[in-house]
Amino acid sequence: MDSTQSFRNEFLIALPALKGDYFRNTVSLLVDHTEQGAFGLVINRPLETGIADIFPEIGDRFTCPVLEGGPVQQDSLFFLHEAGAEFESTFKVSDKIYMTTSPDFIAAMRNGTAPAHTLAILGYAGWDSMQLEHEISQNVWLLAPADPGIVFETPFEQRPRAAARLLGIDLNLISPQAGHD
Repeated sequence: MDSTQSFRNEFLIALPALKGDYFRNTVSLLVDHTEQGAFGLVINRPLETGIADIFPEIGDRFTCPVLEGGPVQQDSLFFLHEAGAEFESTFKVSDKIYMTTSPDFIAAMRNGTAPAHTLAILGYAGWDSMQLEHEISQNVWLLAPADPGIVFETPFEQRPRAAARLLGIDLNLISPQAGHD
């Protein structure tokens, strides 16, 4: 991988060829991408669990959706939130999207001072070195620039189509068969 090429802050949109796969009909935010691999969070799989189910002490002082972020370490919790406040373990995905994993974020939720646009995400998706690039070359993913409006405001079921529309693509018109053998 060229050291200047990174897919960080890109949407990874599953193409119809992924039928039956874990990632079928998903859109992920690529939080980080280096020569060692990629780390992403699925942003359109809401769970029935609420944040108060995970942290009862929060009660109704703060609410945010809880999502299934990927098949890896589904007991790990990540917070995607709008830029602004930084916490002990905040990773800047872009100028508008941050990811935080530290307990001081939970304290901010308890105090009602956490960023209004927040997603709690259990688990993540990961790719080894060059694995994601290979999968992209096999026509199973589309890449599109991330849009905070899609991450935080678009209804979950509409997110894959909205992300593809950023490229002028209608996912309903794409064949489920890859274009090569």
